[in-house]
Amino acid sequence: MPETLGRLRGFVGQFGMHVRALSYMMSHGADGLKQVSEDAVLNANYLLSQLKDVFYVPYEGPCMHECLLTDKKQKEKGVETIDIAKALTEYGYHPMTVYFPLVLPGTMLIEPTETESLDALDRFVTTMKTIASDVEKGDTEKYHNFPISTPRRRLDEVKAARQPVLRWKEAS
Repeated sequence: MPETLGRLRGFVGQFGMHVRALSYMMSHGADGLKQVSEDAVLNANYLLSQLKDVFYVPYEGPCMHECLLTDKKQKEKGVETIDIAKALTEYGYHPMTVYFPLVLPGTMLIEPTETESLDALDRFVTTMKTIASDVEKGDTEKYHNFPISTPRRRLDEVKAARQPVLRWKEAS
């Protein structure tokens, strides 16, 4: 029997990320890891149940640890996923994963962690319902301008894709 680890690959991720992941798993133990996994699934399904009436849900039934919605209802009124994500930034939230998975247009992949409290989830739901309500009432212009109170404003994404600035230059 050879005394070797086998072939090592050149890149298997950032070492610190592996240490953090292993530390997290070991700190919870088998029972705790099962519990946090169940909590993450519960949180995602709670969001799905609260938001399914105001955002389009492309798949029937419960979800796993991610709640998948799309902008189908809001897009009819001129507000798209990117506008909703920028609004969340304006309202103090880190936006969800946008436009993924790629097989569905306008997707919003919301992945609440296992540590989110019911109060935090309810505040997020209230914010998302406020956005949906504003759009439904036709109050959409502000969503095209968000974020306005952050240090950086909305990027012209088409221009950035077509004319990328690849080097930083000090302002004159």
